[in-house]
Amino acid sequence: MTHVGLNLLFLVPDETGGMEVVARALLPALRDAAPGLRFTAFVNREAAGEDLGLERVVVPVHARRRTEWVRGEQQLLPGLARRAGCDLVHSLGSTAPCRGRFVRVTTIHDLNYLKVPDAHFGVRALGMRVLVPLAARTSHRVLAVSQATADDVVAHLHVPRDRVDVVPNGLGQPAHAAPTPGPELRDRLALGDRPVLLSLSAKRPHKNLDGLIDALARIPAERRPVLVLPGYPTPHEAELREQARALGLEDDVRFLGWTSAADVEGLFALSRGFVFPSRYEGFGLPVLEAMARGVPVACSDRGSLPEVAGDAALLFDPGDTAAIAAALERLLADDAEVARLRAAGPERAAGFTWERSADLTLAAYERALAGRSR
Repeated sequence: MTHVGLNLLFLVPDETGGMEVVARALLPALRDAAPGLRFTAFVNREAAGEDLGLERVVVPVHARRRTEWVRGEQQLLPGLARRAGCDLVHSLGSTAPCRGRFVRVTTIHDLNYLKVPDAHFGVRALGMRVLVPLAARTSHRVLAVSQATADDVVAHLHVPRDRVDVVPNGLGQPAHAAPTPGPELRDRLALGDRPVLLSLSAKRPHKNLDGLIDALARIPAERRPVLVLPGYPTPHEAELREQARALGLEDDVRFLGWTSAADVEGLFALSRGFVFPSRYEGFGLPVLEAMARGVPVACSDRGSLPEVAGDAALLFDPGDTAAIAAALERLLADDAEVARLRAAGPERAAGFTWERSADLTLAAYERALAGRSR
């Protein structure tokens, strides 16, 4: 029986963003698609108590400490995987051990550290510049979550194209909570009866929320919607708040912190549209999540986003404030286009399943193992 180790040393519960969403959804899909394989998850101390539905080996490091995480991945994991008898180790978080007596497969989610350097800060930024290229060079196969990311891996990391497999993600967060009623949210957030536009993303510079706020200011006050920005606070949020204040938009933007699943579902349900103005994305799970719920989407035309959205979203140049404003105006005023997007979104999103992701991942394992045996 082939034994697959899953490198989850990056996974700090509820702190790892999209990579955590992907891992938690893909693991059961892999297990269900390949009952003949044995899977073992290698986790850090923070995730030691997590029930992932798989055999588990705890690597004795705290991943919140970046140096420990790197030590665990590069020094401890190879020996632990060898002793466990792993034939293949799949690293799901863009970095990977560069040695080991096993086949190495790595999923690379994006090249944020290179394409949008302000996406990461401090030690993490420095580490990604070293560790992601190292993983790409030393892995037997690289899995990219979109064709756009695959193209970046080939162009910037110089990985041969025949060593890269495209494995799109499935639907990130299907609705899993009863939505907070719209009237309750409108009252609590002082939304009145105004139209609402939602943008769900980390408050980091490359997400281009400053461009979105500038675009909001271009809409005349009498028909301006309320822009709702959920998400944990970051140092960049202070800059965004000051920008909104300087533009006279204090009453038009709601900066929310951590938001419950019920409130997120409620916000999706009452929103006129979802806007995602990011300057670069390796995949773009929030766009898929909004489309799946029938929320009309306007998003950036950069990176993987056109690939994910297809013709089921309005696309705009994230560097053109007037273009963003025009997309917002269309979401607000073009009822026929809004109706088309509401119908097209769920149909488009239905094509992205974790079952398909698992099948493509398993096919990549087969290629990696076959290549090693030659």
